[in-house]
Amino acid sequence: MAIATQTKRIVIIEDHTAIREMLAEILRHEHAYKIVGECGDGLKACQLCLDLKPDVIVLDARLPGLSGVDVLRRISKPLKSARVLVFSGYESPALVREMLEAGAHGFVEKTAGLGEFKKGLETVADGGTYFGPGVAALLRNVVAHTNSANGVDALTGREREILKLVAESNSTKEIAQKLGISAKTVDNHRTNLMRKLNLHDVASLTRYSLEIGLIDHRTPTW
Repeated sequence: MAIATQTKRIVIIEDHTAIREMLAEILRHEHAYKIVGECGDGLKACQLCLDLKPDVIVLDARLPGLSGVDVLRRISKPLKSARVLVFSGYESPALVREMLEAGAHGFVEKTAGLGEFKKGLETVADGGTYFGPGVAALLRNVVAHTNSANGVDALTGREREILKLVAESNSTKEIAQKLGISAKTVDNHRTNLMRKLNLHDVASLTRYSLEIGLIDHRTPTW
């Protein structure tokens, strides 16, 4: 007998009324999602999310009252289990970095279209990380003009394996099972690679893995 998929409760934070209503209308026809709240103001969005405690948040970067980054910074700790997809008409390396560091799990540019948005939402809602093609190209262009790839040369083969698996949202237990090693050994390797790369959270590891081509933005990571 098939296991029923739990409906994801979603809040949409978007200041353009037409876009917000369009997204809500599209998602209302998707059985996997339930729209529980909508908002177009940053300050109100914070309280709305804290009150409703949604499973998934669709967040615009530019909002009146409080920016998308600041909204995320305020709600990420009290809503640790909420998954966040940024859907924005404005993207830059600095903004993408800020959003990821604040707790976002994906970033899709509005120019990518609704199909790409739905792919990103599905992946993020299911526990993965997703970047739209424009955002991924942006990040790859940045790394092409930096020495970001040099750090990976200092990693052992096993550390590279673990970096990839961590970026694909595997738990310590899952990584241990896949590699046939103990959870303690996984933790030791992860500590070492974070120290070598000077990265300190999963979002940073995911971004780095994308930048050096270790994972593909089109590959669902859960």
